[in-house]
Amino acid sequence: MSEASLYPAVKRFLESQGYEVKGEVADCDVVGLRAATIGSKPGVPARLVIAEMKLAFNLELLLQAVDRMGRADEIWLAVLATRRGRDRDTRARKLCKLLGFGLIAIHPRDIVEILAEPTPYQPRRDARGRRKIVAEHAARRGDPSPGGTGGVPVMTAYRQEALRCASQLQPGPMRPRDLRPDAPRAATILHRNVYGWFARVSRGLYALTADGEAALLHWAPADGRIGSGGPPSLSPDRPGGPEPTRQNARHSPKAPDGESVSGGGETI
Repeated sequence: MSEASLYPAVKRFLESQGYEVKGEVADCDVVGLRAATIGSKPGVPARLVIAEMKLAFNLELLLQAVDRMGRADEIWLAVLATRRGRDRDTRARKLCKLLGFGLIAIHPRDIVEILAEPTPYQPRRDARGRRKIVAEHAARRGDPSPGGTGGVPVMTAYRQEALRCASQLQPGPMRPRDLRPDAPRAATILHRNVYGWFARVSRGLYALTADGEAALLHWAPADGRIGSGGPPSLSPDRPGGPEPTRQNARHSPKAPDGESVSGGGETI
């Protein structure tokens, strides 16, 4: 099957909207012209629509359409309909809307399915997600996790604060209120014990576990400021090795290493 097999359906689709359609015009797959409406002012240009065709939705199709944006009043992307291809991906439809492109899928017997109209798109604002991003950015001390470092635990603001709690507990058991000056969420962090670094030895009194001691070695930054550094270099002369397991952690919620998960409206 070739792209030319899509042309008859695309041509009929545009002709049904009043366009005079021709193929392969000035490097465009499909071009349609529609005369100015009756009563328009003299000199009003005809409406121009361009359609680009591909058997599958891909980057090259998008780039072709982007290249045509300044020449046409309306741009359509036409692809062969699939069951699980990119034309079924809602993100592809959103992208077309964002760029102002129309998207149609051609089914057997030249049936045309409109997946996106060529109209300006305004994404719905995610106020809650925005607040979480702003809060996490503001709460982190320094810039401990370089962008693009996948596959390693992220030094989130929550982890930084938990490390500050662990550091203060090294000399011996303490109460959450004693940790609060440097860790405002100390009571919540010790009680939830997401990482398994803390143990309650009596009512309102917490101690550091072996996993907590190992975590302090593992996350110890070169400058010695606990909770300010990112994932350490695991070279042979560097203590720590892989981050300790949390077999004794109270998973509320679960926070697998290497992931930033949402827990109670914060990034763990």
